[in-house]
Amino acid sequence: MATTTVETLKAQTNAPTEIETPTLKLTTAAENKLRQLLAERNIPSYGLRVFVAGGGCSGLQYGMAFEPKAREFDTVVEQNGVSLFVDPTSLMYLAGATIDFVDTLMGGGFKIDNPNAVSSCGCGHSFRTKDSAGAEQEDGSCGSGCGCH
Repeated sequence: MATTTVETLKAQTNAPTEIETPTLKLTTAAENKLRQLLAERNIPSYGLRVFVAGGGCSGLQYGMAFEPKAREFDTVVEQNGVSLFVDPTSLMYLAGATIDFVDTLMGGGFKIDNPNAVSSCGCGHSFRTKDSAGAEQEDGSCGSGCGCH
């Protein structure tokens, strides 16, 4: 079960924090893949920053990056030794989401199951919420060149 720990936030940011309810969770497959990637890159103590930025075919897009520590106002979610860092703005769009890792014949990657998304691009990297404006092309493709429809 994902938990946000005050001790982790204080140690990483030296800032006062409040206890928050779990906001994001990882599947076992995502946990295992993250541990593998961190070990391969020799950065086992890093966390995964998960963020939302404007852009993509549906108006908003997901992003991920490894970082050595959380930033001052981040929410830190720790799950079985894996840390996720989420900034306050991204958290508004990601609350309740689950991050999975899928590996199929067509390729593998992280997939975000986001209950806040009312629609998403066929490639799964871009989404729209009920409050965000979409940017879909007239032909229904995302326009990013990924070939999704």
